[in-house]
Amino acid sequence: MQHRAPRLSAHQAQERVSHRAEHGAGLGVELAVVGGARRRAVRDADRQTDTAHLLHSLLESDAEVRAVLGEGRRIARLLGYLVQRSIGYGLGRQSTVEDSGSVPVVVRTPGFSPPAAAGLQCARERAARHGGPARGVDLLAAIIADPQARAVEVLEHAGIGHRDVLARLHAAWAGDPLPTERREG
Repeated sequence: MQHRAPRLSAHQAQERVSHRAEHGAGLGVELAVVGGARRRAVRDADRQTDTAHLLHSLLESDAEVRAVLGEGRRIARLLGYLVQRSIGYGLGRQSTVEDSGSVPVVVRTPGFSPPAAAGLQCARERAARHGGPARGVDLLAAIIADPQARAVEVLEHAGIGHRDVLARLHAAWAGDPLPTERREG
């Protein structure tokens, strides 16, 4: 016996398109990464999805991102730290919102910290310049462009310099501009 999915009315289909546009459309990594990061934030009882949630989700779902960050022990150490963060360290962050102060106030995406929203927007813009959906490495570069982002804190704690990662991405993209590092002030 086959179960059929109910057909959507034109109005329901348009609502789904609008919902996807508001919550990450234009990102080729949307379903796996953004959805995973949102679920992790909810599971961790965090108020917003932040750049560390996005980084954790990227590591779990994108082999290209793992390759850029390193292999073996580096990835194991990074994943270990992210797990610790979600079960303990993250508890100290639950009442706070990730906001480095270096992201323009105009970047607002409901449910995302300002740096995470800026990273999503930057990844979409880069993808639009290249006529395709954003890839995991686009989002990685965007979320670590802000040295005050939690994703950068996590990388640095795991012994992975965010500037080194940006340099590797720049070399791989052969002159294609990376997101510029955002600085406070």
